[in-house]
Amino acid sequence: MKKVLHQVCGCAALTNCLCVNSRTEMRKTMRRCGVLMPISSLPSRFGIGGFSKEAYEFVDFLAASGQSVWQILPLGPTGYGDSPYQSFSTFAGSPYYISLDALIEEGLLTEEECASVDFGDDEKKVHYEKIYYTRFKLLRQAFERANINENTAYHEFVEENKHWLKDYAMYMAIKDSLGGISWIEWEEDIRLRKPQAMADYESRLADDIAFYCYQQYLFAAQWLKLKSYANDKGISIVGDIPIYVAFDSADTWANPELFQLNEENVPIAVAGCPPDAFSATGQLWGNPLYRWDYHEETGFAWWMRRLSHCFNIYDIVRIDHFRGFDAYWAIPYGDETAEGGEWKTGPGYKFFEAMKKALGNRPVIAEDLGFLTPSVLKLVKKTGYPGMKVLQFAFDSRDENDYLPHNYPNNCVVYTGTHDNDTVNGWIPAMSRKDLAFAKKYLDVRRNADICERLIRTALGCVADTAVIPMQDYLELGAEARINTPSTLGGNWEWRIESDACTQELSEHMLELAQIYGRIPKTKKK
Repeated sequence: MKKVLHQVCGCAALTNCLCVNSRTEMRKTMRRCGVLMPISSLPSRFGIGGFSKEAYEFVDFLAASGQSVWQILPLGPTGYGDSPYQSFSTFAGSPYYISLDALIEEGLLTEEECASVDFGDDEKKVHYEKIYYTRFKLLRQAFERANINENTAYHEFVEENKHWLKDYAMYMAIKDSLGGISWIEWEEDIRLRKPQAMADYESRLADDIAFYCYQQYLFAAQWLKLKSYANDKGISIVGDIPIYVAFDSADTWANPELFQLNEENVPIAVAGCPPDAFSATGQLWGNPLYRWDYHEETGFAWWMRRLSHCFNIYDIVRIDHFRGFDAYWAIPYGDETAEGGEWKTGPGYKFFEAMKKALGNRPVIAEDLGFLTPSVLKLVKKTGYPGMKVLQFAFDSRDENDYLPHNYPNNCVVYTGTHDNDTVNGWIPAMSRKDLAFAKKYLDVRRNADICERLIRTALGCVADTAVIPMQDYLELGAEARINTPSTLGGNWEWRIESDACTQELSEHMLELAQIYGRIPKTKKK
């Protein structure tokens, strides 16, 4: 049997390890913990978190605090609404995260040039509009000084990533030249990628296309350096792959055959969720839906490239909206709500069978939240991937609730909340009196002020192999630190941690909790 490193010998595998050690023996060493903390939320003097020294300091903080997992949000370039789940490319990285400090050190920018820019004066918030109007100007200056024609590493990067990079760079260059409008509004010749139009734009926008390639070169080099540093410190990176791509993206424009589009590349149906107790009209996401029959005919080739890319930049991949592989809600294009949709059958286990054959048994977390049908539960179980348990979903006064810790299997990842939840201290005031009373009784606390700490301890103490706590909950912050409120536009994805928040006292407390509940790998125990 082929040996694959696991937790005993240092890999990030959560489950289904192929090592010679039995899973029973491995189970004793698998308990671990980490934090959920977006890159954008890191401190930085340039308006948004990125791959600067503060990111390395955060890794040091995690390592000193007994953590072995750092979960982040998708890293792609964001558009209107600033959501990392609606990216201009599923392969590209956000240029906002490129460290300006590193470019200053390389002599591509000056301290004065960066310091003179207005990135916003609130260190607790990302001002995306200011970042948008300033960051690209600085990166362009660095690009013009970089002499990429003589940079062998840059040209190797472009060649190695040609299956997506040229389309993305061209898409963004054309988009900029047309005032930022979506590709569906472009003239027909370039919207449909007719050869003469493609050649004309490629020639006319050659410098701009190279600029976008250069951004991705910088992003990849800086991110992989940070990831390597984290791995050397015993920290595994959990990355996030949205199941869908944005309609306004290079992915859809360059690969229309992958999606449910008509002959004019206009969507036939789009993604969303049906009406439920939380939304009377459902959720209309608007993402293009996949032509799963075509994907299956190609052996899911595009998906395999996408997943391979994810496993190159992350140690563990969380697959968002996992239930969409079993069945998905298809809403007729043009509908104003999700009410008129219908369930359609997804690829099911055939997809994951192809994935395991093509990529091996890679570590995955299945985002299996929400209402799950028996077929979805069967699919998750068959893949062997750990699902998610969110403690904020546990206390709704029902007799039986899969999110209550006494119902957990070992093979799951527990959270106090996710990026779509409020912080624990923001959630408590919104609870019904009945639910709050049940939570306090279950957690054995009398004061509301004690719930956050007890919920963290409950997560760390339960049987779940992995526990991940949002950084805001360790800091006991309120609703002002919420990352995202689903189905709302504006005010999301903005929270930033204060530069002095990660104190020695907090680190020692997190370390003590990790030790108490047996979540420190043997290599980290003192």
